[in-house]
Amino acid sequence: MTVDVNKTEPADTPPPAAPESIKAIPVRHYGRYVSAVIAIALLAAIIYAFSQGKINWGAIPDYFFDDRILDGVGQTLLLTVLSMAIGIVGGILLAVMRLSKNPVTSSIAWFYIWFFRGTPVLVQLMVWFNLGLVFEYINLGPIYKDYWSSFMTPLLTALLGLGLNEAAYMAEICRAGLLAVDEGQTEAAHALGMSHGKTLRRIVIPQAMRVIVPPTGNEVINMLKTTSLVSAVQFYELLRQAQDIGQTSGASVEMLFLAATWYLILTTVFSIGQYYLERYYARGSTRALPPTPFQRIKANVASFRRTPKAVTR
Repeated sequence: MTVDVNKTEPADTPPPAAPESIKAIPVRHYGRYVSAVIAIALLAAIIYAFSQGKINWGAIPDYFFDDRILDGVGQTLLLTVLSMAIGIVGGILLAVMRLSKNPVTSSIAWFYIWFFRGTPVLVQLMVWFNLGLVFEYINLGPIYKDYWSSFMTPLLTALLGLGLNEAAYMAEICRAGLLAVDEGQTEAAHALGMSHGKTLRRIVIPQAMRVIVPPTGNEVINMLKTTSLVSAVQFYELLRQAQDIGQTSGASVEMLFLAATWYLILTTVFSIGQYYLERYYARGSTRALPPTPFQRIKANVASFRRTPKAVTR
């Protein structure tokens, strides 16, 4: 039997039907609505509980930009920067010593980290502050000699207590970053004739920064809050200034809320800086850089403006 390939379909054959549109119905997550209602109810309960207390909320804006408060903020920032500088420099040295093949230097670094991480930072601050009860003079020979009380000022006490303690934590962070770099990088640098110090500066440390930067940012924020402990050694930072104002004005609790607000503002600024620093060092390790906060806001606003389109099949 043969088939006529030139045969055409009858003229009365109807055209193919157009694709039907699919109405997409989003899935409803009722658990999200319930959790949102519970969270809002808890927040309202907390606000109501605080509104019942005898708190003079007007005292907070009155003293928010007081000269003593602003001076305390400046001292807190200064102490944070200097203490972190001591901690970072000391941490890098201790990390290199810990990874050294020399048993003496590695043992010294291990003992330092063990001691300063194993004792509370407040105890260390109090020890530095009260050493004048043991040593009447500090005698460094022909270099320096003075009364211990004159030498160990509250600022120096705070820097030694916070900076030396931070160096122990930064040592472990730096050590983890150095170990994250492949050993082949070091071997290749030594094969090219580079010294150990130059290999660390030019090859190992730049690559280790991707691992070191995120936890270091957290340490900076933690250091900013830890500076509140130095009020125990008579250093006038933000918390100490707020406490003094609270005692003289009779608004002790209000001034604590004021100090907490300033700490929140400073930690927020530091968190934004940490995010952009991490984003900078993420170049080359990820295909696409994470969006900035402004890019996220723009994307969320654009998503609300989009109209859902029908899906065809």
